[in-house]
Amino acid sequence: MQAIVFCGLQAAGKSTFYKARFADTHVRINLDMLRTRARERCLLQACLSAKLPFVVDNTNPTRDDRRRYLAPAREAGFETLAYFFDVPLPDVIERNARRSDKAPIPTAGIRGTANRIEMPRPAEGIDRVYVVTIDPARGFMVHAA
Repeated sequence: MQAIVFCGLQAAGKSTFYKARFADTHVRINLDMLRTRARERCLLQACLSAKLPFVVDNTNPTRDDRRRYLAPAREAGFETLAYFFDVPLPDVIERNARRSDKAPIPTAGIRGTANRIEMPRPAEGIDRVYVVTIDPARGFMVHAA
């Protein structure tokens, strides 16, 4: 059972990566879709109780943001993984401007997240940390941190 937490700026490709790599195997927990933390907690609890693998597809910029998912997942016996989306701020701003599936995020909001973002670390209770980069020619590239 895997509990995967994404960490990265808005428009860094997290949802696209989820759809490409995990949509067939892991439940997606996404605050944009669920709209409230109460609904998010319900879905998280359902995954933990039913022992369903899941991906938290949110920005999760800080250790404290990630703790709400990692601590209960570890207590429930899940393997915990973090994927850090290492996409340069100018690239994220450009990707955001080209969004066609939803309204762009205000640039100030992206910059605010960039000012708070912290690389996930095993000391947070994460079994493995991966870094995701984007190569225009090859798409997503993943390597161990």
